Amino acid sequence: MSEELKRVGDVFKQKRTEMNLSLKEIENSTSIRSAYLEAIEEGQIGEYISGVYALGFMKQYAQFLGLDIDGMIRDNPATFRMQPEKHEFNYGIGTLEARGSMGGGVKWLPNLIWAGAAALLLVAAWYLAKFLGII
Repeated sequence: MSEELKRVGDVFKQKRTEMNLSLKEIENSTSIRSAYLEAIEEGQIGEYISGVYALGFMKQYAQFLGLDIDGMIRDNPATFRMQPEKHEFNYGIGTLEARGSMGGGVKWLPNLIWAGAAALLLVAAWYLAKFLGII
C-alpha cells in the first residue's frame, strides 16, 4: 500500500509544483500543517496521524489543488481505505483514580479573598454610618 500512497503523493506534488505553490502557502490556505502536506506528498501520511485525519487532509488538499479526489479514490481504493485503529486500554486499579487539576487545592483562595473583601466593606460601612450618626 505504501507504493500506491507514494504514487498518489506524487500526483499531489506534481500538481502543486505546476501551480507554483509552496507548502507554506498551502498550509496558510488550508490550515493543514506543512509537515502533514509533505507527508502526503511523500506517501507517509499514515505514519503520522490516524487514517480518518489522513483521509480528510488528503481530500482537503486535493480539493484545494483542484484534483479529482473521487477519481483518485476509485483508482486507488486500497490507499484510501481506512483501517480501524487498535486502542489498548489497561484496566486496573489506577484507571479509576481521580486526577488532580492544574490549580490543585488553590480554588478556594479567590473565594476567600472575595469574602474577606466583602466583610471588610461591611465593617467599613458600619463604622462610616456610626461616624456620620446614621446609626
